[in-house]
Amino acid sequence: MTDPTPATESTADDARLPRDPDLDAEQTCSGTARPVHLRPVFLVLVFIGGTLGTAAREGLSLAFPPVNGVPYAIFGINVAGAFLLGFLLDALARRGPDRGRRRALRLLLGTGFMGGFTTYSALATDTAGLLGTEAPGAGIGYALGTVLVGAIATWTGIAVAAAIRQPVDTHGEER
Repeated sequence: MTDPTPATESTADDARLPRDPDLDAEQTCSGTARPVHLRPVFLVLVFIGGTLGTAAREGLSLAFPPVNGVPYAIFGINVAGAFLLGFLLDALARRGPDRGRRRALRLLLGTGFMGGFTTYSALATDTAGLLGTEAPGAGIGYALGTVLVGAIATWTGIAVAAAIRQPVDTHGEER
């Protein structure tokens, strides 16, 4: 029989595990550690970015309604979002470690704005709707096209960011 209470002791192996930059801890008044992703300022940045991204997506999808049942605006939004996210993350990574303003920009624009702007749930819903019509090929093409073109757009965003900015070393200095 196993013990139902989880072990809370730290082992030597824990020190060798890779760390996610979002899991850095800060000391709070109570003395407990608060992970980065639970700090109010970063939550507010994601909220603001997500609100603006969602509003931008909604505005574009209303301005460009589906044509013959195919939501071209959502396709364009997801592809543009993939490009911009690839560009943003590579540009920030080349400028140095994920701290300070770079982390704030990543959370505001990447996680927040791009997370609200892109909509892979609408991709799934629209694909299901198209598959249920008399032309299921349109649904398959829409789903595969969005994912494949989105992947190419992400790679292109990374390549463009790399071409624009020289790489930096770990101290934030240009090489």
